[in-house]
Amino acid sequence: MQFSVKVSNYQKNSTLNICDAELLGKKIIQDELNMHISESYYGQKLVEKEEAKSLLKNSLIINMVGKETVSLSIELGIGSETGIKTISGVPFLIVFKI
Repeated sequence: MQFSVKVSNYQKNSTLNICDAELLGKKIIQDELNMHISESYYGQKLVEKEEAKSLLKNSLIINMVGKETVSLSIELGIGSETGIKTISGVPFLIVFKI
């Protein structure tokens, strides 16, 4: 399984945008909700599961989309099931670590 990631810094905090690689470039629409999983936001590079784990553990702000990505973060204790939202069956989760 590969993940598409983009790492940046926001106010000296590590920010991670991560998604299931196969979602990159897709648009997810449900009613009036519309999410574009763009290459400019999520597509800096492709990583394997071990690197994705490390990035998830070490980032303070995380925007994540996709079943594999969200499941991995929950498995690592990052975020909670109650914070997960879905659009057309695709889960997404935003985490701010304090």
